[in-house]
Amino acid sequence: MADVRRIGLDEVVRQFQDLEDPRSTVNRRHPLASVLVIALLAVLAGAGGPTAIAAWAATKRDLLARVLDLPNGIPGKDVFRRVLMTLQPAVFQACFVNWLKSLRDASAATTGVDRPVLAVDGKTARRSHDRKNGLGALHCVSVWASEYGLSLGQVACAEKSNEITAIPELLRLVDIKGAIITIDAMGTQKAIAGQIIEGGADFVLALKGNQESLHQAVIDHIHEQWEDDFAGVKARRHQTREAGHGREETRTYIQMPVPEDLPALNSWAGLKSIGVVVSECVRDGKATDEVRYYISSLGVGVKRFAHAVRSHWGVENTCHWSLDITYREDESRIRERHLGENMAWLYRFTLSLLKQHPGRQSLVMKRRCCGWDDNFLLEVLAGARI
Repeated sequence: MADVRRIGLDEVVRQFQDLEDPRSTVNRRHPLASVLVIALLAVLAGAGGPTAIAAWAATKRDLLARVLDLPNGIPGKDVFRRVLMTLQPAVFQACFVNWLKSLRDASAATTGVDRPVLAVDGKTARRSHDRKNGLGALHCVSVWASEYGLSLGQVACAEKSNEITAIPELLRLVDIKGAIITIDAMGTQKAIAGQIIEGGADFVLALKGNQESLHQAVIDHIHEQWEDDFAGVKARRHQTREAGHGREETRTYIQMPVPEDLPALNSWAGLKSIGVVVSECVRDGKATDEVRYYISSLGVGVKRFAHAVRSHWGVENTCHWSLDITYREDESRIRERHLGENMAWLYRFTLSLLKQHPGRQSLVMKRRCCGWDDNFLLEVLAGARI
C-alpha cells in the first residue's frame, strides 16, 4: 500500500515540477512542489489559510517527511503565505489542467455523460472586503461540470469590473468542445455566445433586462403562441413535480424554434431556439410563481433544455452551498488578492476530489476523515479507493 501511495503522490508532485518559482533565490529553502502539495493536502484535511496549512503540516511531520522532498523540514506559515501570495493564479491553475482532464475523462466513463452541462456562475467571498483600503469582496467566476461534480476553471473579476469581462477569459481556460454552456443573464452577450459556438459548444443563456429588446421580444412571442396553446409553432413541453422539506414545486418547461423576425437574430451566433420555465411553488400553504426566459443554440428537444436549466440551478446546491458549508468560504477574511484567489481555487479543486470519492459520507465528514486518517486522505487524492 505504501508503494501505491508514493506513486500517487509522485504523480501529484509532477503537476508542479515545471512551475516557475516566484520566490527570491534566497528564500528557496523548501522545494516549491512540496510546498504546494502540502497546501493541497492540508486544504483537503480542513485548512482554510496559510496558518492552518502550517499547523496541519506540523502535525503530519512524519508522513510528509516520508513522501515528499523536504530537505529543511516542514515549512512555516510564512512560506505558505509567501508562495500563495506571489504565485500568479492563472499560472497556478494551469498546473491542474492534465489532472482535471484525467478526472473529467474518468467521470465521463463512469456517468456515461459525454455531453456535459458546464454551468458558468459567479460567487462572492463576502467577508474578504477591506473597506479601509477601498477593496471590495473577492468575486470569482467558475465553470462547474454538474454531472461530474468537477470545478474546471476559475477567474476572479477585476476590481470595478464584472462577470462580462471575466467569462470570456474563463471560457478560454476550459475545454468546452461538445458541452452545453449555461450562463445567467449577466453573461447573455453576443460576443460570449459567439465564443461558445466557435469553441464547438452549445449555449443556454438566461434573459433579463440587460438585453431589454431581445428579452421583451421573446416574452411577446411566447405569450402570443401561448394564447392558442402553441398550435402555430413546433413547441415542446415538459413538466416536473418535486416535493420535500415542506415544499411542493411544479416546473413547466416550454421550448420552440426561434422566430425568424426576432430582433438582431443574425447577431446571435448559432441561435436556434427560445424557451420559458414556469415554476410554481407551494410552501406552508403559500403559493409563489416565477417565470424565466432563455435563448439557446440547441435545437428543439425540451428534455435536454430542461436538464440544462436544472443543472445550472443545481450549481448553487452542489458547488456554492458546499463551499460555504464545508469550506466556510463566506467567512474567509483573506484580503490579499492572489492569496485569496489561490485559496479559492484550492477549495474548488479539493471539493472536486471529495466529490469523486465513492464513499457515502457527507462532504463535511469526508473532509474530517482526510484530517483524521492518512490513508483516507491519500485515497481521496488518488481519486479512487486504494
